[in-house]
Formats: sequence, structure tokens, C-alpha cells
Amino acid sequence: MRGMVRRDSPRSGSTLPGSQVFSSRNLSGAGPSGTRAGRRRHRRPAGRSNLLTLRLRSLCIREIRCINHRKQPNTHFQSDQMAATEPWLPVFGYGGHIKATTRELIIARGSDTRRYPIQAVKHLLIVGGHTLHTSAVTNLLKAGAAITIFDIDGTPVGYLYPYGYRPDESVRLAQERAGPHRFAQPLARASLQSRLLLLEELYDHAGHDIFYAGELDFLHQAREELSASVTMENLRRLSRLTTDMYYEILSRTLPPELGFRRRTSRPYLDPVNAMFALGYAMIYGNCCVSVVGAHLDPDLGMLHEGAGSFVHDLIEPQKASMVDRAVIRFAREEISSGDYECGEKRCYLGGDLSSRLAAALRDSIDQARIDAQVRIVRDALLANAEFHVLYW
Repeated sequence: MRGMVRRDSPRSGSTLPGSQVFSSRNLSGAGPSGTRAGRRRHRRPAGRSNLLTLRLRSLCIREIRCINHRKQPNTHFQSDQMAATEPWLPVFGYGGHIKATTRELIIARGSDTRRYPIQAVKHLLIVGGHTLHTSAVTNLLKAGAAITIFDIDGTPVGYLYPYGYRPDESVRLAQERAGPHRFAQPLARASLQSRLLLLEELYDHAGHDIFYAGELDFLHQAREELSASVTMENLRRLSRLTTDMYYEILSRTLPPELGFRRRTSRPYLDPVNAMFALGYAMIYGNCCVSVVGAHLDPDLGMLHEGAGSFVHDLIEPQKASMVDRAVIRFAREEISSGDYECGEKRCYLGGDLSSRLAAALRDSIDQARIDAQVRIVRDALLANAEFHVLYW
């Protein structure tokens, strides 16, 4: 049995307090290809409740601390903390008043007013409903900044550029030319590891076994196989397979009357899939805002393909800790039969349940960590810096 999680010294500018990372430099070793074993329950040996914890943490993963941040959730997005640590500055939610002088950008919401040196803002991202004064538009454009407008779901709808402005094409060009395997491998492995860590939590608190015989061994073998995989086809195949297994295992931790068996596509026929959809839409919007702010292309994915594929690449390792944990808690503790209505064609969440879940997700979706991950991938593309994934 290998060692527990190793904690290294802080590393400036790269990760967040308590974050765990997967780096493209610490992917080594491979286990044999696994096969799904028989459908017998995996039994927990008496007095060995810490065995799973040790096995799930068998890979030495650095835990790096550096960026201090605080959360101020008050919209469908997690955070209204408009930290000037990135060249892009997001303004989320509703009710903000955005104006500017020749020297500073001023964002007021009720009694809270924040001021930023206007030269430090290279890209203002306005999400939701706010009052945008012409003074802000004029002074930002004069300072060479871009302004992008998003709807409340984080979908970009338009932009304002200074006359003669050219977007940072070097970022998109680097994204187009990048070898996808360099990024896809640590993303796929971190996604699986984050899900294993959540399954560890659920296993410890379930009071019964949640794994069938051989499932946990298979997931560990798949994690090692991801490290050794040299083809994109195999990375994607293993990623899809382990993700499907993860949701099937999650279903065993939930009340059977909710009808959740696996993750499905639209239309959703059970309340758990509907709650997952709400959470994933929220985290997608948060990440898309940061991706656009960094002049990255949301549709040029490494592991995923198609519209929004790059955003999906970056949120996969975050889903377990930022969305799934909250959804599972609601499904187990906070939902009743009156909170949803399921028919033959789809399941509808009640307004009160949706509001309570959205509030919980605003607390759990960490915008600072998403911003940090976007910066990491941008630096890796432009400066060939080490690429690593924050995921827990």
C-alpha cells in the first residue's frame, strides 16, 4: 500500500488553500487493464474502516496553498468577489452600478463600493443585470480594455472593443496548436481522482457498502491506466467509462424512491438528474466567463469535443467537490415528494427547492479556484509553464 497524500510547501501563484493538484509531470506508472467484476457487494472488513481512505489516497498528490480568498455569494454564480488578481474582472448578478473616471473603475452595489485602477482592468465581464454608465464604457475603451456582456447563465452575448482593438489572438493560436494529450491526460486523471475522493466520503458515512465486488479495484486500475495512455481515444474511452460507473455507484447512496440510477441526458425523468443539471449549468457559466475573459476559445477542447468543450474540460475535475456533494446532500436530507413533480416526459423541480439548491451551490462553487485554473492553463499555453489541475 502506498503512502498517504503528501503535503508540500506553498507554491506562489499556482493554487488555492487546501487545493489538491494533478500535474502533467507527476503522471507515471500504469496498472493492468481492468474488467468489471461480478455484481456482488464489496464487504467492509470489521475494524478496517480506514482501509478505503488509505487506498483512495494511495497516489502521492501535492497539496499546495497560496491564494487567500473569501466568498460572497449572492447570484446564480458562486461569488461576487471581484478580486483584481486577474487581468479580467467579472461582475456577477444584479443591481450593480458600474462607472469610471480616467483613473479608476467604480463598482457600487448598495453600501458596498469597490474601486480598481483602470489600467489594471484589461477585460471587464458583465454578467446579469447591472447599470453600466457611459463613463465606464468611455474610460475603459480609452484605456484599451475590452467589455464583454453575458446573460445570467454565463453565455456571452456581445462585446465592446476600442477602435482598432485586436483581441489577444496569441492565446487562441496557442490553444489551436497545443497538443491535446498534454492537457487531456491530467484533466482526465484529476476528474477520476476527485470522484474517488467523494466516493470515499460517502462510503465512510453510508453505513453500508456502496461498491460491488471488483469496482473499486477497477477504478484504481483505470486511474493508473489513464497515466500511461498515449492515445486520445483511450483517454476519452476510460473517462466516459469511469464517469458512468461513478454515477451508478452514487445512485446506491440515495433513496431508491427518487428513481436515480445513472446520469442521463435531457429530458430528465428524476429529481436527482434535474438537480445535477442545475448545478452543472451554474458551474459551466462561472467557468465560461473566466475562459472568455482570458481570451481562450470555449469551443476548442482538449479532452472533450464540440461546443463548449474547453469549458467542460476545466469543470470536470471540479464537479465532485463543487456540485455533486451539494446535490447528494439535498437528495439525502433536504428533498421531499412535494419539492418536485415527475411525469412521463420530464421531472420538474419546485421553485423553493431550486432556490435552496442554487443558494447552496453558490457557496460551494469556488470562483477563485476556477479563475486560478484558467490562469494555469493560459500560462501553460503561452509560456509552456507546467500544467496542473486543481480539483479538491
